[in-house]
Amino acid sequence: MEQEGVIKFRAEHRSEALSWSRQGEAAAQLIAWREILGKLEIVGQVAGRYEGAGFGNVSARLGPFPGTPGHRPFLITGTQTGGVECMALEHFCVVERYDVAENRVESFGPVLPSSESMTHGAIYDLGAHIRVVLHVHSPVLWRESDRLGLPSTPKEVPYGTRAMAMAVRGLYRQSALPERRIFSMKGHEDGIVVFGRSAEEAGQALLAELARAFTGLCHDQKKLCRL
Repeated sequence: MEQEGVIKFRAEHRSEALSWSRQGEAAAQLIAWREILGKLEIVGQVAGRYEGAGFGNVSARLGPFPGTPGHRPFLITGTQTGGVECMALEHFCVVERYDVAENRVESFGPVLPSSESMTHGAIYDLGAHIRVVLHVHSPVLWRESDRLGLPSTPKEVPYGTRAMAMAVRGLYRQSALPERRIFSMKGHEDGIVVFGRSAEEAGQALLAELARAFTGLCHDQKKLCRL
């Protein structure tokens, strides 16, 4: 399996403390939802999965709105913070600019940005109404994605790359992604991405698809044990 958390873009980062007065509102929403996703073990660090590496990342747009493509700042969890149990502002950074063509991300904060920052930026460029992105690792949703009819990126497209950003753009134009707001990353084990106008909208879309996945399994097995 491809190693988790490897940055594949050119990171231009400056070390700088974040401010609760400036980034705190977005951070509070992300920390709250990350706690929920951690309880579900679809973000975090779980023994026996991915060789012990942490997984998952979350982000939220920052003003000014709407912003121009490539210049839509967002707050995102830092790289290698998937295993952090008690998240704080120090575990986030701000991505200021991103350039898919040049495979470059410009950021600042106490930690380097998530390895999925290029993908998050590409999603925010899909529309100014998109304000939150949640990237989780759900074995159940990933395995059931075809049956659920989830839009999916191709198996040959690796995470965190320019190719992934381009694949997401294509999905948004050619599939039901604008309405479903969720897609599976076929080339990234268990990788699921969901987005919305708010953390609540993105989280509810994710939970609804999880419920559909478990309902289908229950119909198949006539019972449902913890997976």
